[in-house]
Amino acid sequence: QVQLVESGGGLVQPGGSLRLSCAASGFTFARYAMRWYRQAPGKEREWVARITNSGGSTSYADSVKGRFTISRDNVKNMVYLQMNSLKPEDTAVYYCNADRYWGQGTQVTVSS
Repeated sequence: QVQLVESGGGLVQPGGSLRLSCAASGFTFARYAMRWYRQAPGKEREWVARITNSGGSTSYADSVKGRFTISRDNVKNMVYLQMNSLKPEDTAVYYCNADRYWGQGTQVTVSS
């Protein structure tokens, strides 16, 4: 069955960095664009970043542009989100997405 398993979340101070990972299995990973979303407490889930199936093109929400980088490894069936210059407003549960499939999420907390 399809599985998306996120990891790498945690507590980080403002200005710090984290790298999220998503391990994919159960489907032909290289055929799918991959996305990261996030959901802060009391807010709707929002799109963060997208990468095409080949990895040749990426796009970002304005709120993270220039600070976050999405990448993928089609040999390892992994997608990553490098997050730099983190702000308290980046605090959320981050989810990996492929088409209609979702991971369980990983918590990112940015606080001093």
